[in-house]
Amino acid sequence: MVSTAQAGRRGRVKFALTRWCLHNLADHWSVDKVCQTAVQLGVPAIEVVPVEEIPLLKKYGLVSALTNSHFYVRGMNNPLHWDECLSNLKVAIEANAAAGFSNVVTFTGFADTTIPEPGAKPGSIVTREEGIRNCVEGYKKIVGMAEKAKVTICLETLNSRDAADMKGHPGYQGDHMDFCMEVINKVGSPALKLLLDVYHIQIMDGDLMRRIAPLRDMIGHVQVAGVPGRGEIGADQEINYPAVMRSIMDVGYDGYVGLEFIPTKDPLTSLKEAIAILDV
Repeated sequence: MVSTAQAGRRGRVKFALTRWCLHNLADHWSVDKVCQTAVQLGVPAIEVVPVEEIPLLKKYGLVSALTNSHFYVRGMNNPLHWDECLSNLKVAIEANAAAGFSNVVTFTGFADTTIPEPGAKPGSIVTREEGIRNCVEGYKKIVGMAEKAKVTICLETLNSRDAADMKGHPGYQGDHMDFCMEVINKVGSPALKLLLDVYHIQIMDGDLMRRIAPLRDMIGHVQVAGVPGRGEIGADQEINYPAVMRSIMDVGYDGYVGLEFIPTKDPLTSLKEAIAILDV
C-alpha cells in the first residue's frame, strides 16, 4: 500500500533516515521522533540502528536498513580487536535474523594502535598488507554464521581527509574503496559486501559513476550526503546525485539508500528535498 507521502514518487529508491544525523541536531531528536518522521515522510526504514532499538522500529512498522555492531575505531584489521568485533557482529547478526532484517555494518578500524589496548605496542602501525590480511582472516571467522542467518555484513569506506567531527575519520585504514574491495574479494562470501558511502568515496577516490558498474553484485548498502561538509543533497554541493543514483539503480541495486547527511536548516525540509532529488 502506497502512503500519501509516497504518492507521486517513482518508487525505484528505498530510503532510510539516519538515526545519528538527526540525534546530533541541536534538539537531539529521539528515536521515537526519527521513527515518527519516517512514517510521516513515507520512508520505510531507519539506518545505523543500535540493536536495542530494533523493537521500537518494529512497533512503527519500520525496517532497520543497517544495524550497528562494533565501533569504527577498533576494527578487524587488528587481531587485538577481534574478540570485541566478532562478539558485537554476532549479537547484531542474531538480532537482525530474529527481526527479519538484512544488513549489519562493520569497519576496518584505525591503522594506528596507539588507542589503548592490552598488548598493543604504543605507536605501532598496522601496514596496508597486514590490515588486509587481518581483515580477511577475521571476517572468515564470522561470514559462515552470517550466510546461515541470511544477513549481509557491510564493510564501510570512511574518508580520512576531513578532520571535522563525524565528517571524516583521519587514521581509518579502509579509507579507499580499493582496500575494502580487496578484503571483500579475498573473503569471497556473499555475506560480506561493500557499504557504498557516496560521500566518503567521493572525497577519497571520486570517479563515482565508473566505479559502480563493476560493483553490480557487491553493493550491500548505500549512503549519501553532500560534499563538501556532509550537509544537504542539493545544487550547492559537488556530486551530481541524480546521475549517480541512476547509475546505482541501473545495475539492479534494490537495497536501501541512507540519508546520512547532517541538516543545516529545517530537517524536515532538508529530508523532503533530498528525497525529491534522489527519487530517480
